[in-house]
Amino acid sequence: MSPSRTGSWRPLLAGLAALGTLGGLTAAAPAAAEPPPDTGRSVSYHGYRVTVPAGWRVVDLAADPGACVRFDRPAVYLGEPGDQSACPPGLKGRTAGLVVEPLDASAARRTTAATAVAPRGSATAPAATSRGGAIQVAVEDAGVLVTAAHGPAAEDRVRDVLATAELTAGAERTELSAARAASGDAAEPPAAAGPQPGDFRGKGFDACAAPPQAAMDAWLASSPYRAVGVYISGATRACAQPNLTAGWVADQTGKGWHLIPIDVGRQAPCSNFSHKMSSDPVTARSQGASAANASVAAAQNLGIPAGSALYTDIEGYNSTASCKAAVMSYVSGWTEALHAAGYLSGLYSSGASGIRDAASVYDDSRYLRVDHLWFAWWNGVADTDGGPYVPDSYWSGHQRIHQYVGEVYETYGGRRLHIDRNYLDVGEGTPPPVTCTTANLSFNSYATVRSGATGALVDAAQCLLEAAGHDPGGATPTGTFDAGTVAATKAFQTARGLAADGIIGPRTWTALLSHGTTPLLRNGSTGDAVSRLQRALTAALGRTVGIDGIFGPGTEGAVRDYQSARGLGVDGIVGPATWGALQAGR
Repeated sequence: MSPSRTGSWRPLLAGLAALGTLGGLTAAAPAAAEPPPDTGRSVSYHGYRVTVPAGWRVVDLAADPGACVRFDRPAVYLGEPGDQSACPPGLKGRTAGLVVEPLDASAARRTTAATAVAPRGSATAPAATSRGGAIQVAVEDAGVLVTAAHGPAAEDRVRDVLATAELTAGAERTELSAARAASGDAAEPPAAAGPQPGDFRGKGFDACAAPPQAAMDAWLASSPYRAVGVYISGATRACAQPNLTAGWVADQTGKGWHLIPIDVGRQAPCSNFSHKMSSDPVTARSQGASAANASVAAAQNLGIPAGSALYTDIEGYNSTASCKAAVMSYVSGWTEALHAAGYLSGLYSSGASGIRDAASVYDDSRYLRVDHLWFAWWNGVADTDGGPYVPDSYWSGHQRIHQYVGEVYETYGGRRLHIDRNYLDVGEGTPPPVTCTTANLSFNSYATVRSGATGALVDAAQCLLEAAGHDPGGATPTGTFDAGTVAATKAFQTARGLAADGIIGPRTWTALLSHGTTPLLRNGSTGDAVSRLQRALTAALGRTVGIDGIFGPGTEGAVRDYQSARGLGVDGIVGPATWGALQAGR
């Protein structure tokens, strides 16, 4: 992202025009020559007007209802998205684009808690948050829902496009609350019929966009498929998901479909994608955990429960030793965070790259093993034989999916879809229990936990208490803040001179997270002690400090802020005084 906004159209439009060359291997720039970068194009729909770069395609969905709403190339889509049956399954990569559609019951089903509402008399909502690579604004005075998709590098620029929006004559107001009421959705969102994909052996397919209900019903009646892969999260998704709602998930699973939930986010550092994981294994592991947490949130919003397997999609790459280390570290972070949330982890990749690499570290203690393996090997054989890529004894307990044919059209019941074919042999299983070796200690924030609390933060607190010599008792961690955890917390607080209230708030978190050795750390330091410092600073400052084990400018700035706030010498170096303050819970 650019560090600042100039307000000038020239850098904005030049940057957005350049986005046509970003994205995945299948993304391509528009065939027509780009116009001069300092020109803009005004687009109007239902009393809403916005200025976009002149090179963006404008697609009228009323005139072309079968158009695939795709974000791997810049475009503006006007109207309600169609059934998305024409979307190719292999699209990956996200640049930038807008969907402007009527704010009706159908659109309301695609809104979330993150959907912003423009105030009366305005077409903009500057404080709108980005979620899953998209900013969504309900412009009630124009009666439209605006979804602005963006890749990781384009968020600021897309926000600048949204900032040009204005109301025009003919705008008719529709309130989001009325549209939601008309949708008929229950206050409590529907849920899937059990963990996904569950126990299943047979054929499945995946498509870029979740198919419409009519297609799912037709294929259920006459196709050989009973499982469907759906992209639920990730910044590298290329297709819009107008059909994918909690209601859609509940309907399909209730009728007997098995879902394969997919996240497509950061790709291998040695790949040709623009959105890559770090080549540093420590950072890559943290990125994998962050991706897992976002995917869990998306799964929960769709009613996909704990116990389900979530699959990270890492497309093919030319593997090297350093690239493999980064990818396997990312997958380890993905697995660790999913297990902490009660989900199973899955890896999708090509047999010749990610899958071969995963098999090569099957018993390597440096990495966490995924629960399910989904390998792309287009040999046309509907089975789960891993061939030269996976030994028969690996992932042999109903833990495999084989994508055996890619990118074909099939028609059943008069409904044509563009799909990849898969064969599944999967079982529900349960995530392995969290231990203090595998418990996640890195969070974006450390909320106060007390008696009765449950979850991953409690797991972390119990493990930290045990490491500090105050055993909560039982099979630590239990994930439940019980009487033993209260007693251990009070003992730790007393030892550190803190108020012994048995509640783990900011000061106790800071002391717990910083407990351990106290080496001199400065810009350029790396390792576990740096991660421990970053966690403690996150708790102490009440803001997210990147936890990647690398002491860079961001960490140095956080250290200086902490030193200044605590009356310490401000030098950005963590020595005895700074460690002492952190370990005292200051």
